[in-house]
Amino acid sequence: MDNQNYQVKQELIQKLLAVANGEVGVEEVPRGSNDGKRVREYLTSAGINVPAPWCMAFVYWCLQQVGVTGVPRTAHCGTMWNKAKEKRVCCVNNAQPGDVFIQIFQSGNGHAGIVEYVEGEYVYTIEGNTNDEGSREGYEVCRRKRHVSTMKGFLRFI
Repeated sequence: MDNQNYQVKQELIQKLLAVANGEVGVEEVPRGSNDGKRVREYLTSAGINVPAPWCMAFVYWCLQQVGVTGVPRTAHCGTMWNKAKEKRVCCVNNAQPGDVFIQIFQSGNGHAGIVEYVEGEYVYTIEGNTNDEGSREGYEVCRRKRHVSTMKGFLRFI
């Protein structure tokens, strides 16, 4: 990658992180409802028109705000992982800022967010539908610290 393309990529990552950071503190209204004005904006961007889990919709919305194309339009973590693989989006094990993390649990449910930075074996993230206690069914956008071993992997759209 030449220096100019690298610089453009870094600027886009910084814009994405700024957009996600600007959403920190957004909450469901009422709490626990998967609803509210901003939450509906996230969900609608991903094609969902009813209250629903919204972590992936938050990620999709953020990517759309900075003009990233080629992102599968979905609010489901497993679907995003599978469609991204089909589209040959980079699925990686080594996280970088701007990557989308995917977690898939034994129940088949998942969780997702945006990697803000990496420190050793931990990724520091900005996530929707979580809370300070780390729930994947929380009620707000907030920062989290997660161990890389809890991740299925990372998607690199930028």
